[in-house]
Amino acid sequence: MPRTLLLKEKDLQKLIYTVGIDEIMDLLIHRLEEEIRNYDHIKLKIPVRSGFNYKLPDPGLVEWMPIYQSGSDIVIKLVGYHPNNPAKYQLPTIASTISSYNTSKGYLQGLMDGVLPTALRTGAVSAVATKYLAHSSSGILGLIGCGAQSVTQIHAISRVLPIEKVLIFDIDSNSQATFKDRVEFLNINCQIIDSSIQEIVKECDVICSQTSIGIGEGPLFQDLITKSHLHINAVGSDFPGKVELPVDLLKDAFVCPDFLEQALQEGECQQLLKGFIGPELYQVVQYPLQYETFRNQVSVFDSTGWALEDMVVFNLFMDLAKKHDVGEYMQIEYVPEDAKNPYEFLKVEVQG
Repeated sequence: MPRTLLLKEKDLQKLIYTVGIDEIMDLLIHRLEEEIRNYDHIKLKIPVRSGFNYKLPDPGLVEWMPIYQSGSDIVIKLVGYHPNNPAKYQLPTIASTISSYNTSKGYLQGLMDGVLPTALRTGAVSAVATKYLAHSSSGILGLIGCGAQSVTQIHAISRVLPIEKVLIFDIDSNSQATFKDRVEFLNINCQIIDSSIQEIVKECDVICSQTSIGIGEGPLFQDLITKSHLHINAVGSDFPGKVELPVDLLKDAFVCPDFLEQALQEGECQQLLKGFIGPELYQVVQYPLQYETFRNQVSVFDSTGWALEDMVVFNLFMDLAKKHDVGEYMQIEYVPEDAKNPYEFLKVEVQG
């Protein structure tokens, strides 16, 4: 009988308590790097995400991000983005679920919360990009935006770089003021210093930008001098017209998107012609020596969210759940003994 393994938020939290947050992040970075290194567009079908955006009753969007592993499974993430949530409803901006379907029988195999896994995998993929594109001497990290995503960004980057100092800025003074408390438990041995965008851009070796800047309000800065080897993980651009970085910086940089077709629609790459855009991340990971020299110049990882990342984090938590006996198996879909009679349950009731 087909059953679905359900992992609720408490189940994911239990796994993190059991395994350890550093071990989870290290496993995720490793698995993601391996999956990107072995990526084959023939075996993995990943369309551009699609969905609906609207202005009423509150501005937001719901999107779906599918990935099909040929001969195996289909993983689909549903994600809602509603920027009014924190102030109006005291809820996170992002709501999400991830599910998996067996392509032999079509049944739902697994279902889990997607909010925590999305935060983790977005940090992890920045770590992978940083590992391959940042200069080897990098030790100063800048965070522009101190919201939820900044926590997994600093955590993931700290697993691949010996960070000595972190400069932080957020337009929301409360987010900036509470950042140190939110990451204290990670025991990252570095200074965390309140700063400005200008200082971050000037002094840092690596920058992660993850802001909620509005459509048409970007970029975050203009005409600022950077270190010659600066690497930027641009995370906040996720909608047409929403950008964080100035186009002049992008034109002079080595720009590496996670998923080019998608980045052209809603990433930093929407500001560029294809001639100004470099290879996708999987190409850099698969052929690192070919792109080694770009560590010495300004580079930008245009992170718009790739369904491959969702598949990796979904499979990681499912594997850990089975190993540690966490979660609940449920029969969600109706499976009558007589597959040709959808009213069979009524017949059984009458006979009873």
